[in-house]
Amino acid sequence: MEQIAQLGTGIGWRPEIADAVERMAGADGGVDWVEVVAENVCPGHIAESLLRLRERGVTVVPHGVSLGLGGAERPDEQRLRSLAERAEALGAPLVTEHIAFVRAGGALTASPLLEAGHLLPVPRTRDALDVLCENVRIAQDALPVPLALENIAALINWPGEEMTEGQFLYDLVDRTGVRLLIDVANLHTNHVNRGEDPAKALDELPVEAIAYVHVAGGFERDGVWHDSHAHPVPPQVLDILADLASRVAPPGVLLERDDNFPEPGELERELGAIRGVLEKAEVRGPGRTAGTAEVEAGTETKATTETKPASETKDEAEAGTVTETEAEPVTENETETEARTVAEAEPAARQRLGLTQAALLSALVAGTPVPEGFDRVRLGVQARALAAKRADVVAKVAPELPEILGSSYRPTFVAYAQGHPMTDGYRRDALSFAEHVLLTGRPDDADVLREVRRWWLERSGPTPLSQRPTARLARATRRVLLRR
Repeated sequence: MEQIAQLGTGIGWRPEIADAVERMAGADGGVDWVEVVAENVCPGHIAESLLRLRERGVTVVPHGVSLGLGGAERPDEQRLRSLAERAEALGAPLVTEHIAFVRAGGALTASPLLEAGHLLPVPRTRDALDVLCENVRIAQDALPVPLALENIAALINWPGEEMTEGQFLYDLVDRTGVRLLIDVANLHTNHVNRGEDPAKALDELPVEAIAYVHVAGGFERDGVWHDSHAHPVPPQVLDILADLASRVAPPGVLLERDDNFPEPGELERELGAIRGVLEKAEVRGPGRTAGTAEVEAGTETKATTETKPASETKDEAEAGTVTETEAEPVTENETETEARTVAEAEPAARQRLGLTQAALLSALVAGTPVPEGFDRVRLGVQARALAAKRADVVAKVAPELPEILGSSYRPTFVAYAQGHPMTDGYRRDALSFAEHVLLTGRPDDADVLREVRRWWLERSGPTPLSQRPTARLARATRRVLLRR
């Protein structure tokens, strides 16, 4: 595994806080590096703020959100090329993405292709792991720098899971050599929403594979934790960071903030709290848990057995405990045979995974029946969260729409989203929403509908209406007539 650069303490770069980040960059106790959403970077037109940071030697890491490596389909070649271009344009030492799926359906399942507009969890099954590992290898071959993958927050549990998160990540790293981006806020989210113990997850995952760590805030409502990235970092998340830092010194730790941006002083205080946790942590060493000393002394405990990858634990359960001296060496032929077996099973695994992901996503965004085994109430919470996320992003992509619609924007959009799943990205979604408003005549306000129509006409063609030849001709004709 290639050595990853020591990054230090960083912050997620966003245009809204660009000036504050520049002031903090390189300052004593400030920002050592930044992370930027890869899809928001245009290689030929990089934001001036990012260029200035690069000139000052500040590392910039692109963080992808749309590859969907946990999906059933192979990674899209154009998306991979785009991510590679951004890594090269920013001179990044690595790129990061998520262990998630973001779309489902299509040719693999002979069903409509649907976009989630958000990161959704993959089932922790051997089918999903086989597909993910192959997708990661494809991505690694296409990228010019090492790849690290982030654990995500989730509101729902998949029925019939075969591994814990720690076991799933252990096997992923073992099979691909990929690095990990551990989000401690997501571990807290999954603790509240899915009953998963963050300490147990840290016990099981290979901490030596960590490239860096995310820290972020959220809020709890009706017993559900929402990973908002728009609230202060809570003490529980800092406690998990302290636990992780006691096991290994992470190469980098980054504060994420995506909305509801506070004053620069508040960001500096949060960065200071993160640095304080790291300075106080007494590292026990990579992978050292409560049971490690007993293993070193010759006694294997239940705790150490649980930290093994799922494949090892399963084999030992079937054949009895195998010690290192009793195990037969694995030959090259056996390794090749295993690789062929996985490759032969991959198409079937992709189809099985694709069908389950398409059924879940369709229930979330298209109102189809809830697949068997899922919690209907929790699925409803997830569906509403996805609709709210769409409304927020469309408001950023097309800020004129909430300005025109005013207080009716959000309820109108959420009602639209329930029957109109996203199929082609947020910009198309904004146009489709405007069409929906015009066709339904809601809200019932002639002035508002006139403004929505004007907005839609300006953007619905290949070129803006104001720049089309017919529009220019009409304006010129009108000027001539007025002069007569």
